[in-house]
Amino acid sequence: MYFVLPSDGADAPVGPPPVAAQSARAEAKDRAEQEREADDAVIAALPPGLAAPDKKELAQKLVASAENSTTDWRTSYGNIEDLDDGQGYTAGIIGFCTGTHDLLNLVERYTRSHPDNGLAAYLPALRRVDGTDSHEGLDPGFTEAWRAESELPEFREAQEYERDHVYFEPSVRLAKLDGLGTLGQFVYFDAMVFHGPDPDPNGFYDLRERAKKKARTPAEGGSEKAFLDVFLDVRHRAMQDKRPGGDTTRVDTAQRRFLRAGNLNLDTPLEWRVYGDLYRVP
Repeated sequence: MYFVLPSDGADAPVGPPPVAAQSARAEAKDRAEQEREADDAVIAALPPGLAAPDKKELAQKLVASAENSTTDWRTSYGNIEDLDDGQGYTAGIIGFCTGTHDLLNLVERYTRSHPDNGLAAYLPALRRVDGTDSHEGLDPGFTEAWRAESELPEFREAQEYERDHVYFEPSVRLAKLDGLGTLGQFVYFDAMVFHGPDPDPNGFYDLRERAKKKARTPAEGGSEKAFLDVFLDVRHRAMQDKRPGGDTTRVDTAQRRFLRAGNLNLDTPLEWRVYGDLYRVP
């Protein structure tokens, strides 16, 4: 009987194996969600921040300017197209994608409460293409079915619930626990939307862990402005890694602009640029 032992030579692998790295990222996400009862008490004592109705509305406008090139986010329920970014179809108010789990999760959840909806027939195909950019089984009818379903108030409510449950509430919660104000809460929310809520390389939780290794959060006694500056640096690099040569203006000429102005409360009026287009909120 022979045993193969790890090599100590120059050809030995450097760093943790992929399974260990994935496990570490999963643990990072788990740590972020632990001790919820104590955290709830802390959050309850804090100002509403981005969760205040007017600030939440502002957050949707800011995200919509980057996701759908408009501040009128309510016009985007029926949007659907393939952006040729490797994520399949991108659709709806937050850019749900057929290749990144969230669109599938949305349709599955919606179908449980509305089993006869016009998208239910595409669930087998959505499960097959999940994690890929494939349209197999979706063309030619899925895009029209999405637009038709998006005319219904029930599906619009489902999109808003998924946005809040998967992206808005978890990101704002963690930002508050890190001692961040309204701008920082939006920075986390937008990062969660773009990079995803899964414990993947360059996912939101990975970016947060990397930023925390470089700078202390306000909750740890650090400077809020300094921490956000580091987080945006980490995120900028991650955006370039994800889409080499892609546009990063949602960070560079929007969030970074607010930070440099010292607008940590995200007070209006606001002016920013995304993809070169100028937006204003009075």
